[in-house]
Amino acid sequence: MNTDFILKVENIHSFYGKSHILQGLSINIAAGEVVTLLGRNGAGKSTTLKSIVGVVRPQQGTVIFQGDNVAGLPAYKIASRGICLVPENRGIFKLLTVEENLTMAARRESAWGLADIYRIFPRLKERRKNGGGQLSGGEQQMLAIGRALMTHPKVMMLDEPVEGLAPVIVDEIVAQLKLIKATGMSIILVEQNLEVCTQLADRHYIIEQGRVVYAASNADFLADDNAKDRYLGVNLVA
Repeated sequence: MNTDFILKVENIHSFYGKSHILQGLSINIAAGEVVTLLGRNGAGKSTTLKSIVGVVRPQQGTVIFQGDNVAGLPAYKIASRGICLVPENRGIFKLLTVEENLTMAARRESAWGLADIYRIFPRLKERRKNGGGQLSGGEQQMLAIGRALMTHPKVMMLDEPVEGLAPVIVDEIVAQLKLIKATGMSIILVEQNLEVCTQLADRHYIIEQGRVVYAASNADFLADDNAKDRYLGVNLVA
């Protein structure tokens, strides 16, 4: 694996009002790597993604993307450089068709075109003339991921992509994310479903009270029942 980090988050502190959410958090991701951010609800996982992409501006620390510190830049400038967040609410335009949702996000320089999206997400090709509001939850998630790819991301961040979806749809989305990973896409994944995380990730971070308290490779994490029980209150059965 390429050990050059495409993204390095160093000692960031982020707030919601007076609430100090991220308290010196540091993570990194290599080109082509998938990392997960794990932790209990309220630990700061989603805030980490929002701080990276500029929706929340860190009050301290750096976000080094391809050698430049982007912390403090407006969110649209960070997005234009190639960091894309697929939010938990998906943000689908319900009155536009699937194809309109996809093409409105397309960037001229993107390596991803409609044919690529439809190859990975055949359901979207079948539903391309349907309105976004007519899709199931799983199809909306596929559309949100496909639309993100059309923006030509170098790092794609996913916030709870399989939450509330039926197991058969979860399996389908995991298979699709594996295809995206195989293209060399760097992915940061926030997800409560540990089985999904361990199928996809190269490394894991566990966040607690706005700090990284544990970091390990996928293999080491799978073998570390103590960490899963201590920090997550679960024990993953293979």
